Amino acid sequence: MTRNTYLDMAAAGARLPIGTDMILREQPDHEAILTDGVRLGQVIEQAAHRYKTPLALPLMDLTIEKAELLATQGIDAEAVATYHFSSAPGGDAIQRAASGLSGTGLARHAANVGAVQYIARHTDLTPCGLVIGPFSLMTKLIADPIAAIYMAGLGLTGQDDPEVLLVEQMLDLAQIAVERSLADQIAAGARMIVIAEPAVNSVYISPKQLKKGSDVLERFFTRPMKRLRAMLREADVDLFLHDCGELVDPILQALVAMEPHILSLGSSRLLWEDAAKVPDHIVLYGNLPTKRFYADDLTEAMVAEQSREIVRRIRETGHARILGSECDVLSVPEKHASISSKVAAFMECDYR
Repeated sequence: MTRNTYLDMAAAGARLPIGTDMILREQPDHEAILTDGVRLGQVIEQAAHRYKTPLALPLMDLTIEKAELLATQGIDAEAVATYHFSSAPGGDAIQRAASGLSGTGLARHAANVGAVQYIARHTDLTPCGLVIGPFSLMTKLIADPIAAIYMAGLGLTGQDDPEVLLVEQMLDLAQIAVERSLADQIAAGARMIVIAEPAVNSVYISPKQLKKGSDVLERFFTRPMKRLRAMLREADVDLFLHDCGELVDPILQALVAMEPHILSLGSSRLLWEDAAKVPDHIVLYGNLPTKRFYADDLTEAMVAEQSREIVRRIRETGHARILGSECDVLSVPEKHASISSKVAAFMECDYR
């Protein structure tokens, strides 16, 4: 595809939630579908048709690469959610990850790859894959990475401090796992990849350090992401870059430097102000507060009004935009109907 495809979608007034989970949870055996590539692909297809989009957006499940990685280290699947490394494991762990990822056989990863393959072979939709970004995966591998990242922001390296060494090695492990997942989905036929980096934000990366000229953003986000970007370019696959974290302008500019086709930002940002900071050929996506769609104090009328404001304000800038969710729209038990009605509110409301 070309950038014009997404620019044309924006010009046509496209509106789109990242809402596959909503469709999945409507199926009576949704848990079983998560390990069945064909059926998961069919759910993704159904979601694309419901939301009237050519993009077959997958589930935004950011746990897969961690599970794959830990399997290479002999960590039991039941411990994955809470497992953290407490010290740098050394080169052996990196070698095990590099050589073992192709043989983990985890059903969730296989199903995600199978879903991409189903879309590519059996529909006329654009097959989209998804990976967690290396930085965000690294933060899931350590109990408290903030202090170590701060020390790295002061200029320390792994040779200076064991905590910095830990985050450096975890980033290396994360890079291996993400690149493997990315390669598998490209091989299955993905034409666009969503890279989700929600942890690249001002909680983990100090704005004060960035203002003073720290290279922490370059070391921990830009360098790893450039490798992924090169993989996508070599395969002629488009980039949908997602970061719903609290961002300051230097982080925004680092995201922009990756030249995504679509840049997805959270509701902490005002898209109409960011329009002046983002080149015209990059489509801005978002950024309704869908993390709160479950809340009773956020009404359908409020969602419609926020939608109109975003569209009106960005339209005044002339920048290309696709109205959508700040993050994935998740189904919440007992709130599914209410959340669905709020999705419908921004999908159907009059923007004139």
